[in-house]
Amino acid sequence: MTEEKRPVTVLGLGDMGSALAGALLAAGHPVTVWNRTATKAAPLVAKGAVAAETPAAAIAANELVIMCLLEDRSVRAVLGAAEEALPGKVVVNLTNGTPRQARELEEWVSARGASFLDGGIMAIPPMIGGPGSFVFYSGSREVFDAHRAAFDVFGESLHVGEDPGFAALHDLALLSGMYGMNVGVLQAFALVRSAGISAVEFAPLLNRWLTSMSGFIERSAEQIDSGEYGKDVVSNLGMQTAAFGNFPRAGADQGVSFELLAPLQALMERGVAEGHGAEELISLIELLKK
Repeated sequence: MTEEKRPVTVLGLGDMGSALAGALLAAGHPVTVWNRTATKAAPLVAKGAVAAETPAAAIAANELVIMCLLEDRSVRAVLGAAEEALPGKVVVNLTNGTPRQARELEEWVSARGASFLDGGIMAIPPMIGGPGSFVFYSGSREVFDAHRAAFDVFGESLHVGEDPGFAALHDLALLSGMYGMNVGVLQAFALVRSAGISAVEFAPLLNRWLTSMSGFIERSAEQIDSGEYGKDVVSNLGMQTAAFGNFPRAGADQGVSFELLAPLQALMERGVAEGHGAEELISLIELLKK
């Protein structure tokens, strides 16, 4: 067996877990799979995978064990039922979770004689193995490097730190940006649809506007790292806060709820009240620190 085609175990065969196992099979890796609902393994078995009857049997089959389950509680339950099989294994948890959960799980797994990496998948199942997919990993760099050939099957592999919580941190940070943008998009569509304007006809304008604002991320990052929010201000917080009141007023007139953006208005008003009115909107990040 070549180093590049080492056997892999995949625990969890939901849409994402099945996509991961399928990508490994397509790349020539021998794959052992397990899922609580055993019938979900059938399509992968038809492609050459071996189905294990229990998590312990699946973990015992191979050194590299990749987990993709619903939540941290499911991960703990599955590993807890297979403790005897863990010594000497490499457990890679690609289940969405929090940094603290990852750190606690690393301690638990290490105490049972196994190595641990946490991960964050930045793709939807159909993207796995394609050029747009990338996956964060955190934990031992040595362990990551030793198994990178398998990880690269899923997409670009990015090691983001020895701290096992960093993959989840990066994952949730990127998802925060995505959900925040999507919330604004939903509000925009709700407003135009309230007047009978076609969402399809409006979409190109929305896309054009958001694209023209694409420099915000880079500019914001520089100001956040420097802590200078009042230098070369283009549109200050005080002015934006005064204008922001038009959103709830227009929403009330159009019969559209303002609940998606209301938290931002409250934060903006607080920023002005605390003396940040002459600074950029970006200064609000300081108010998010507890």
